[in-house]
Amino acid sequence: MQISDAEAIVMDVLWANSPRSAEEVVAALSNAQDWQEATIKTLLNRLLNKGAVQAERDGRRYLYSPVLRREDYVRSQSEGLLNRLFGGRLAPLVAQFSEQRGLKREDIAELRELLDRLEDESPTTSAGQSRKNRNGSAR
Repeated sequence: MQISDAEAIVMDVLWANSPRSAEEVVAALSNAQDWQEATIKTLLNRLLNKGAVQAERDGRRYLYSPVLRREDYVRSQSEGLLNRLFGGRLAPLVAQFSEQRGLKREDIAELRELLDRLEDESPTTSAGQSRKNRNGSAR
C-alpha cells in the first residue's frame, strides 16, 4: 500500500496513540505542521479510502485507528529504497551512509553484532564448519 509523505505524518500520530478523532489528530499536528484542519481531514479521508486506517462511529464523531501496521510500512519503504537506489543490496546502502556521515564506534559494534548473528543463523553455514572472523583467526 502506497501512502504519501504527508499521509505518513498523519499515520505517525495514529501509530503513537489511537483511536483518535479527527480533532485530536488536528491538535496533535498543530504544532508540528503548518496544515489547515481541512488538509488533515482530507489526508485522513485518503488514508481511509486506501484502507490504511479505519473509522469507527463514536456518537457524532469518528475515531480513527491504523490498519496498516508501522512495521509493515517501514519494511515496505525500506525495501523500496534499497531496490530503487541500491539494486536491492544492503552493503552499498551502509557504505553510502558511512561515507557521508561516518559511523560511530557504537554503530560499527552494532553492525558487527548483527552480521555475527546473521552469519550464525545462515542456513549455508553448518554447525561444524570453521569460520574465520574479520581479523582472519578461526572462531
